[in-house]
Amino acid sequence: MGAKLYYPNDTVQHAGVVLGMGGGNGHVFKHLRRTQAGYLDRLMLVQDCSAVTAACLVVRKALYEEVGGFDESLAVAFNDVDFSLKLLQRGYRNLWTPYAELCHLESVTRGLDISLRQLDLYKRELDYFMARWGDRMPNDPAYNPNLSLAYEAVALAFPPRVVKPWQQALPVERLSKPA
Repeated sequence: MGAKLYYPNDTVQHAGVVLGMGGGNGHVFKHLRRTQAGYLDRLMLVQDCSAVTAACLVVRKALYEEVGGFDESLAVAFNDVDFSLKLLQRGYRNLWTPYAELCHLESVTRGLDISLRQLDLYKRELDYFMARWGDRMPNDPAYNPNLSLAYEAVALAFPPRVVKPWQQALPVERLSKPA
């Protein structure tokens, strides 16, 4: 279970991870005031997420061990999302709760990934993560497919990410006349 994390300025840093957001993974509702309800009051509701941040999460030790814990190949980034996806793969749920709130100084101890060495490490970890989970990225089952993955703020997707059945192309054999 993941917690609501916010910055010292009282804006949301983490309210669940959305797969595929921003081309990787994103934190939905980022920078909203922590007291706001958010889209469909989701900042006030316990809910399923595909992943939560390891900055603050609670999991039974037996489950942690069952999925092999955190992957040490992901030393800096994506280890929490990878861990969450391993739990989902085994049939468990990842929940996020607004009832556990903490002020979180994101990456203060690590600093920003701005050196060439840090950027190279990030790229290697991203490639490793995408090789394992890339097929799940644009289709997060816990995030409405009518919403955009372009930003961490909730907005309608344009163009839509969902193709309606009547918008799909017909197979060529159905277009030919019967003999």
